Amino acid sequence: MTKEGYPVYFLILLGILGGMAIPLQTSTNAEFSRFSGAVFITSFYSFLVGTTALFFVNLFLNAEKFSLAFFGAQEYSYIWFAGGLMGVIFLTANILLLPRIGAALTVIVTVTGQMIIGIMIDTFGWFEAAPQPLHPMHITGVLFLIIGIIYMNANKNLAVGRTHSKAWVLLGLFTGMVPPMQTAINSALSQETGSAIFATFISFLIGAVSLFFIALVVHRRLSFKFKAEGATLKPWLFSGGVLGAVYVGMNILLMPHLGVTLTMMAAIFGQIIMGLLIDHFGLFKLPKQPIDSRRIIAVAVIVCGILVLQIY
Repeated sequence: MTKEGYPVYFLILLGILGGMAIPLQTSTNAEFSRFSGAVFITSFYSFLVGTTALFFVNLFLNAEKFSLAFFGAQEYSYIWFAGGLMGVIFLTANILLLPRIGAALTVIVTVTGQMIIGIMIDTFGWFEAAPQPLHPMHITGVLFLIIGIIYMNANKNLAVGRTHSKAWVLLGLFTGMVPPMQTAINSALSQETGSAIFATFISFLIGAVSLFFIALVVHRRLSFKFKAEGATLKPWLFSGGVLGAVYVGMNILLMPHLGVTLTMMAAIFGQIIMGLLIDHFGLFKLPKQPIDSRRIIAVAVIVCGILVLQIY
Protein backbone atom coordinates (compact mmCIF):
# COMPACT_ATOMS: atom_id res chain seq x y z
CA MET A 1 0.00 0.00 0.00
CA THR A 2 1.11 3.56 -0.63
CA LYS A 3 1.00 6.27 1.98
CA GLU A 4 -2.26 7.52 0.52
CA GLY A 5 -3.89 4.09 0.84
CA TYR A 6 -3.86 3.10 -2.84
CA PRO A 7 -2.44 -0.37 -3.65
CA VAL A 8 0.86 -0.06 -5.51
CA TYR A 9 -0.24 -2.50 -8.18
CA PHE A 10 -3.32 -0.38 -8.82
CA LEU A 11 -1.05 2.61 -9.44
CA ILE A 12 1.13 0.50 -11.74
CA LEU A 13 -2.02 -0.47 -13.66
CA LEU A 14 -2.87 3.22 -14.07
CA GLY A 15 0.65 3.78 -15.41
CA ILE A 16 0.18 0.94 -17.90
CA LEU A 17 -3.16 2.39 -19.05
CA GLY A 18 -1.52 5.81 -19.42
CA GLY A 19 1.27 4.28 -21.51
CA MET A 20 -1.29 2.61 -23.77
CA ALA A 21 -2.40 6.08 -24.89
CA ILE A 22 0.91 6.71 -26.69
CA PRO A 23 0.58 4.15 -29.54
CA LEU A 24 -3.01 5.33 -30.03
CA GLN A 25 -1.78 8.93 -30.18
CA THR A 26 1.01 8.02 -32.61
CA SER A 27 -1.39 6.16 -34.91
CA THR A 28 -3.95 8.97 -34.77
CA ASN A 29 -1.32 11.61 -35.53
CA ALA A 30 0.03 9.49 -38.39
CA GLU A 31 -3.45 9.53 -39.94
CA PHE A 32 -3.75 13.28 -39.41
CA SER A 33 -0.37 13.76 -41.13
CA ARG A 34 -2.00 12.69 -44.39
CA PHE A 35 -4.05 15.89 -44.23
CA SER A 36 -1.41 18.23 -42.79
CA GLY A 37 1.45 17.00 -44.96
CA ALA A 38 4.01 17.97 -42.30
CA VAL A 39 5.12 16.41 -39.02
CA PHE A 40 5.50 19.64 -37.03
CA ILE A 41 2.08 20.88 -38.14
CA THR A 42 0.54 17.60 -37.00
CA SER A 43 2.34 17.86 -33.68
CA PHE A 44 1.27 21.49 -33.24
CA TYR A 45 -2.41 20.64 -33.63
CA SER A 46 -1.98 17.63 -31.34
CA PHE A 47 -0.51 19.87 -28.63
CA LEU A 48 -3.10 22.59 -29.34
CA VAL A 49 -6.04 20.22 -28.88
CA GLY A 50 -4.48 18.80 -25.72
CA THR A 51 -3.87 22.31 -24.38
CA THR A 52 -7.45 23.38 -25.15
CA ALA A 53 -8.95 20.30 -23.50
CA LEU A 54 -6.76 20.75 -20.42
CA PHE A 55 -7.69 24.44 -20.24
CA PHE A 56 -11.39 23.66 -19.92
CA VAL A 57 -10.77 20.81 -17.47
CA ASN A 58 -8.72 23.16 -15.29
CA LEU A 59 -11.28 25.92 -15.69
CA PHE A 60 -13.78 23.53 -14.10
CA LEU A 61 -11.48 21.99 -11.46
CA ASN A 62 -8.92 24.72 -10.80
CA ALA A 63 -10.62 27.99 -11.74
CA GLU A 64 -8.77 29.84 -8.96
CA LYS A 65 -5.43 29.13 -10.67
CA PHE A 66 -6.33 31.39 -13.58
CA SER A 67 -6.50 34.45 -11.34
CA LEU A 68 -3.96 37.27 -11.41
CA ALA A 69 -3.29 36.66 -7.71
CA PHE A 70 -2.22 33.07 -8.36
CA PHE A 71 0.09 33.88 -11.28
CA GLY A 72 1.48 36.89 -9.44
CA ALA A 73 2.49 34.73 -6.48
CA GLN A 74 4.58 32.29 -8.56
CA GLU A 75 8.38 32.39 -8.82
CA TYR A 76 8.50 30.92 -12.37
CA SER A 77 11.60 28.76 -12.08
CA TYR A 78 12.80 26.47 -14.87
CA ILE A 79 10.19 23.82 -13.98
CA TRP A 80 7.47 26.01 -15.51
CA PHE A 81 9.08 25.86 -18.95
CA ALA A 82 11.44 22.89 -19.17
CA GLY A 83 8.80 20.14 -19.19
CA GLY A 84 7.02 21.40 -22.30
CA LEU A 85 10.28 22.09 -24.13
CA MET A 86 11.51 18.58 -23.35
CA GLY A 87 8.36 17.17 -24.93
CA VAL A 88 9.20 19.05 -28.13
CA ILE A 89 12.84 17.87 -28.00
CA PHE A 90 11.76 14.24 -27.63
CA LEU A 91 9.38 14.53 -30.56
CA THR A 92 11.94 16.23 -32.82
CA ALA A 93 14.76 13.80 -31.99
CA ASN A 94 12.59 10.79 -32.78
CA ILE A 95 11.72 12.30 -36.14
CA LEU A 96 15.45 12.49 -36.88
CA LEU A 97 16.26 9.02 -35.54
CA LEU A 98 13.61 6.82 -37.13
CA PRO A 99 14.75 7.13 -40.77
CA ARG A 100 18.44 6.85 -39.83
CA ILE A 101 18.70 3.93 -37.41
CA GLY A 102 15.31 2.26 -37.83
CA ALA A 103 12.29 1.91 -35.54
CA ALA A 104 13.54 -1.15 -33.64
CA LEU A 105 16.93 0.31 -32.69
CA THR A 106 15.29 3.65 -31.87
CA VAL A 107 13.05 1.91 -29.33
CA ILE A 108 15.95 -0.01 -27.80
CA VAL A 109 18.34 2.93 -27.35
CA THR A 110 15.66 5.36 -26.16
CA VAL A 111 14.31 2.87 -23.61
CA THR A 112 17.86 2.25 -22.40
CA GLY A 113 18.30 6.00 -21.97
CA GLN A 114 15.01 6.23 -20.06
CA MET A 115 16.02 3.52 -17.63
CA ILE A 116 19.53 4.92 -17.03
CA ILE A 117 18.35 8.43 -16.24
CA GLY A 118 15.32 7.12 -14.33
CA ILE A 119 17.55 5.23 -11.90
CA MET A 120 19.81 8.27 -11.50
CA ILE A 121 16.88 10.59 -10.77
CA ASP A 122 15.50 8.17 -8.20
CA THR A 123 18.89 7.54 -6.59
CA PHE A 124 20.15 11.13 -6.38
CA GLY A 125 16.81 12.95 -6.07
CA TRP A 126 17.36 15.17 -9.09
CA PHE A 127 14.68 17.68 -10.17
CA GLU A 128 13.25 17.74 -6.63
CA ALA A 129 12.35 14.03 -6.76
CA ALA A 130 12.36 12.06 -3.50
CA PRO A 131 15.62 10.02 -3.32
CA GLN A 132 15.26 6.23 -3.28
CA PRO A 133 18.23 4.03 -2.27
CA LEU A 134 19.68 2.08 -5.20
CA HIS A 135 19.40 -1.70 -4.86
CA PRO A 136 21.31 -4.09 -7.17
CA MET A 137 17.98 -5.71 -8.08
CA HIS A 138 16.81 -2.36 -9.46
CA ILE A 139 19.46 -2.69 -12.15
CA THR A 140 18.39 -6.31 -12.68
CA GLY A 141 14.79 -5.22 -13.23
CA VAL A 142 15.86 -2.63 -15.79
CA LEU A 143 18.00 -5.23 -17.58
CA PHE A 144 14.97 -7.54 -17.79
CA LEU A 145 13.05 -4.74 -19.51
CA ILE A 146 15.83 -4.00 -22.01
CA ILE A 147 16.40 -7.71 -22.75
CA GLY A 148 12.67 -8.21 -23.34
CA ILE A 149 12.51 -5.32 -25.81
CA ILE A 150 15.67 -6.48 -27.63
CA TYR A 151 14.31 -10.02 -27.88
CA MET A 152 10.97 -8.74 -29.17
CA ASN A 153 12.80 -6.90 -31.96
CA ALA A 154 15.52 -9.52 -32.57
CA ASN A 155 14.01 -10.64 -35.85
CA LYS A 156 13.99 -7.11 -37.22
CA ASN A 157 16.81 -5.39 -39.05
CA LEU A 158 18.78 -3.41 -36.46
CA ALA A 159 21.68 -2.55 -38.74
CA VAL A 160 22.68 1.06 -39.21
CA GLY A 161 24.98 2.67 -41.68
CA ARG A 162 28.59 3.20 -40.69
CA THR A 163 28.46 6.93 -41.35
CA HIS A 164 27.68 8.69 -38.07
CA SER A 165 25.98 5.54 -36.72
CA LYS A 166 27.56 5.92 -33.27
CA ALA A 167 26.51 9.56 -33.15
CA TRP A 168 22.90 8.67 -33.93
CA VAL A 169 22.87 5.93 -31.29
CA LEU A 170 24.23 8.41 -28.73
CA LEU A 171 21.51 10.85 -29.76
CA GLY A 172 19.00 8.04 -29.18
CA LEU A 173 20.34 7.48 -25.66
CA PHE A 174 20.06 11.22 -24.94
CA THR A 175 16.56 11.28 -26.41
CA GLY A 176 15.53 8.45 -24.11
CA MET A 177 16.74 10.44 -21.12
CA VAL A 178 14.27 13.23 -21.88
CA PRO A 179 10.91 11.64 -20.83
CA PRO A 180 12.02 10.72 -17.27
CA MET A 181 13.44 14.22 -16.80
CA GLN A 182 10.24 15.70 -18.19
CA THR A 183 8.17 13.56 -15.81
CA ALA A 184 10.27 14.58 -12.79
CA ILE A 185 10.16 18.27 -13.73
CA ASN A 186 6.41 18.22 -14.38
CA SER A 187 5.91 16.41 -11.08
CA ALA A 188 7.85 19.18 -9.32
CA LEU A 189 5.61 21.72 -11.04
CA SER A 190 2.61 19.73 -9.83
CA GLN A 191 3.88 20.03 -6.25
CA GLU A 192 4.49 23.76 -6.67
CA THR A 193 1.08 24.52 -8.18
CA GLY A 194 -0.82 21.97 -6.12
CA SER A 195 -2.38 20.25 -9.14
CA ALA A 196 -1.17 17.53 -11.53
CA ILE A 197 -3.82 18.55 -14.07
CA PHE A 198 -2.71 22.17 -14.01
CA ALA A 199 0.95 21.14 -14.37
CA THR A 200 -0.03 19.05 -17.41
CA PHE A 201 -1.78 22.09 -18.88
CA ILE A 202 1.32 24.28 -18.46
CA SER A 203 3.52 21.60 -20.05
CA PHE A 204 1.22 21.34 -23.06
CA LEU A 205 0.88 25.11 -23.35
CA ILE A 206 4.66 25.58 -23.53
CA GLY A 207 4.91 22.73 -26.06
CA ALA A 208 2.12 24.17 -28.22
CA VAL A 209 3.65 27.67 -28.27
CA SER A 210 7.07 26.22 -29.14
CA LEU A 211 5.67 24.07 -31.97
CA PHE A 212 3.71 27.04 -33.30
CA PHE A 213 6.94 28.89 -34.03
CA ILE A 214 8.81 25.75 -35.15
CA ALA A 215 6.06 24.93 -37.68
CA LEU A 216 6.07 28.48 -39.03
CA VAL A 217 9.86 28.49 -39.40
CA VAL A 218 10.20 24.99 -40.88
CA HIS A 219 7.01 24.69 -42.95
CA ARG A 220 5.98 28.37 -43.24
CA ARG A 221 2.33 27.44 -42.73
CA LEU A 222 -0.14 25.95 -40.25
CA SER A 223 -2.80 24.90 -42.75
CA PHE A 224 -4.13 21.39 -43.41
CA LYS A 225 -6.50 19.81 -45.94
CA PHE A 226 -9.96 18.46 -45.25
CA LYS A 227 -9.60 15.90 -48.05
CA ALA A 228 -6.50 13.93 -49.02
CA GLU A 229 -5.89 10.73 -50.97
CA GLY A 230 -9.62 10.26 -51.47
CA ALA A 231 -10.32 10.40 -47.71
CA THR A 232 -12.12 13.02 -45.62
CA LEU A 233 -10.72 14.41 -42.35
CA LYS A 234 -12.61 12.89 -39.44
CA PRO A 235 -13.05 14.77 -36.12
CA TRP A 236 -11.53 11.89 -34.12
CA LEU A 237 -8.18 12.51 -35.83
CA PHE A 238 -7.78 15.52 -33.52
CA SER A 239 -7.90 13.26 -30.45
CA GLY A 240 -4.11 12.74 -30.39
CA GLY A 241 -3.65 15.74 -28.12
CA VAL A 242 -6.10 14.38 -25.54
CA LEU A 243 -4.35 11.00 -25.54
CA GLY A 244 -1.01 12.74 -25.03
CA ALA A 245 -2.46 14.71 -22.13
CA VAL A 246 -3.63 11.47 -20.49
CA TYR A 247 -0.11 10.05 -20.75
CA VAL A 248 1.67 13.13 -19.40
CA GLY A 249 -0.90 13.71 -16.67
CA MET A 250 -0.75 10.09 -15.51
CA ASN A 251 3.05 10.21 -15.26
CA ILE A 252 2.92 13.43 -13.22
CA LEU A 253 0.33 11.92 -10.89
CA LEU A 254 2.16 8.61 -10.34
CA MET A 255 5.81 9.68 -10.08
CA PRO A 256 5.67 10.85 -6.42
CA HIS A 257 4.22 7.45 -5.45
CA LEU A 258 6.13 5.03 -7.69
CA GLY A 259 9.34 6.89 -8.44
CA VAL A 260 10.60 7.77 -11.91
CA THR A 261 11.95 4.32 -12.84
CA LEU A 262 8.84 2.29 -12.00
CA THR A 263 6.55 4.94 -13.49
CA MET A 264 8.45 4.85 -16.78
CA MET A 265 8.58 1.04 -16.83
CA ALA A 266 4.80 0.82 -16.36
CA ALA A 267 4.26 3.35 -19.13
CA ILE A 268 6.65 1.55 -21.48
CA PHE A 269 4.89 -1.76 -20.79
CA GLY A 270 1.56 -0.12 -21.62
CA GLN A 271 3.00 1.19 -24.89
CA ILE A 272 4.24 -2.28 -25.81
CA ILE A 273 0.89 -3.93 -25.01
CA MET A 274 -1.11 -1.44 -27.08
CA GLY A 275 1.44 -1.65 -29.90
CA LEU A 276 1.03 -5.44 -29.97
CA LEU A 277 -2.77 -5.10 -30.05
CA ILE A 278 -2.65 -2.59 -32.90
CA ASP A 279 -0.36 -4.92 -34.87
CA HIS A 280 -2.36 -8.06 -34.05
CA PHE A 281 -5.75 -6.67 -35.10
CA GLY A 282 -4.45 -4.39 -37.87
CA LEU A 283 -6.00 -1.28 -36.35
CA PHE A 284 -5.75 2.12 -38.08
CA LYS A 285 -5.54 0.33 -41.47
CA LEU A 286 -2.13 -1.11 -40.59
CA PRO A 287 -1.10 -4.58 -41.82
CA LYS A 288 -1.85 -7.38 -39.37
CA GLN A 289 1.09 -8.86 -37.47
CA PRO A 290 -0.25 -11.65 -35.22
CA ILE A 291 1.18 -12.02 -31.72
CA ASP A 292 3.65 -14.92 -31.84
CA SER A 293 5.58 -16.89 -29.22
CA ARG A 294 8.56 -14.52 -29.43
CA ARG A 295 6.43 -11.54 -28.43
CA ILE A 296 4.70 -13.46 -25.64
CA ILE A 297 8.08 -14.48 -24.15
CA ALA A 298 9.36 -10.91 -24.48
CA VAL A 299 6.31 -9.54 -22.65
CA ALA A 300 6.80 -12.12 -19.88
CA VAL A 301 10.43 -11.01 -19.44
CA ILE A 302 9.33 -7.36 -19.28
CA VAL A 303 6.70 -8.20 -16.64
CA CYS A 304 9.43 -9.94 -14.61
CA GLY A 305 11.46 -6.73 -14.76
CA ILE A 306 8.57 -4.66 -13.42
CA LEU A 307 7.92 -7.18 -10.62
CA VAL A 308 11.59 -7.27 -9.61
CA LEU A 309 11.71 -3.47 -9.50
CA GLN A 310 8.57 -3.32 -7.38
CA ILE A 311 9.58 -6.07 -4.94
CA TYR A 312 12.94 -4.45 -4.23
